[in-house]
Amino acid sequence: MKLKGMFWIMTVLLLTILAITSYYVFYASSFYIFLAVETLILVTAIYLFVFYRRIIKPLQVIGDGMDLLKEQDFSSRLRRVGQPEADRIVDVFNKMMEQLKNERLYMQEQNHFLDLLINASPMGVVILDLDGNIRSTNPAAGKIFGLKDGDNSLAGKKLTETDSPLATELSAVKKDRPQIIRLSNANIYKCTHSSFLDRGFQHSFLLIEPLTEEVFKAEKKAYEKVIRMIAHEVNNTTAGITSTLDTLLHTFAEIEQTEDIRDVLQVAVERCYSMSRFITNFADVVRIPEPQLREKDLNKLVSSCKLFMEHACQNRNIQIIMELSEVSPVIKADALLFEQVLVNIIKNSAESIGNNGRIYIRTSVSPVCLEIADNGKGIDRETETKLFSPFFSTKPNGQGLGLLFVREVLMQHGFTFSLRTEADGLTRFRIWM
Repeated sequence: MKLKGMFWIMTVLLLTILAITSYYVFYASSFYIFLAVETLILVTAIYLFVFYRRIIKPLQVIGDGMDLLKEQDFSSRLRRVGQPEADRIVDVFNKMMEQLKNERLYMQEQNHFLDLLINASPMGVVILDLDGNIRSTNPAAGKIFGLKDGDNSLAGKKLTETDSPLATELSAVKKDRPQIIRLSNANIYKCTHSSFLDRGFQHSFLLIEPLTEEVFKAEKKAYEKVIRMIAHEVNNTTAGITSTLDTLLHTFAEIEQTEDIRDVLQVAVERCYSMSRFITNFADVVRIPEPQLREKDLNKLVSSCKLFMEHACQNRNIQIIMELSEVSPVIKADALLFEQVLVNIIKNSAESIGNNGRIYIRTSVSPVCLEIADNGKGIDRETETKLFSPFFSTKPNGQGLGLLFVREVLMQHGFTFSLRTEADGLTRFRIWM
């Protein structure tokens, strides 16, 4: 029972007792005793009224303040009641409410600013809940994972439950140990796993910083400089050597019984020309022209490349199976460069198979995608992350230029791509346009 209720019960009981006493005194005692009793009743009533104003009402006001705190209504204030002790409590309470209001407003502003900062950040942010499930992602992370704007389909899932290769890699990133992740689509990310406190509990979050463009620019700048320097030195040297060897060949041609010497000289000349062609191949990667984009029929481009490569594949008993969409996608591409890309990819698939296999070429309209798959030996995880690195090759005599050329051309076109061996054993090169 509230104190106010107890006060009114006490008041009723006390006045009832005094009224009964007054009744008996009126009939049994003198007039002066009756007057004294009535005066006592009046004084008691006045005292109870004053007691209510000074004690009970301030306590009721303070109780109302507690209700405001309970409801977290920090905008309301208590009125002074004219009692010094109670008014001091009211003043402290109102000051506390003002401070709580300012603190809440500050926190709301900070949270709003933080939300805006996270949403506008070019870095991907993935926030996890206490169970390790994805709680939310910012737009940059959604773009990295290939989600459309407003799509929050990853929420509630664990990183390992998604079909994104990056999410799988993120699940293995250790706390407070930044890690560089390279994917099969040539993309490079710097990933950091950290945590923050929310209501006393630690929540993990992941920062994903795209490094692809910066790394590619640095790589290109480096290998362009190296290739130009090597090409200059080698071509100047081989030109002088070839000229000297040609002179010797003409000289020994007039001398009898010098066939063995001429053969050796001819081999040396051919090796010089081979070296020049080798360096030219490197230089060609640097000198890739800007693509001249025109609307092209994707199915026709693919069919043309299939005819070009079919004879070489038939010699290895490799079957090229076409699964083209009924409505041919129209893309904006440089036909010459794009055909060179397709020839490189089909050639790599054939070399991966060796002999007796199948290459599948598929196109689709929604989304516009080209897929070249083969049932070759596949690519392991360690190799997958290095495929598009400059001069990396899995072939014994490979120069590491094929996929580098493919990467540069596709990026100049603005196409995205991936190369990986999937669970069904097929290695798929996908190009999204």
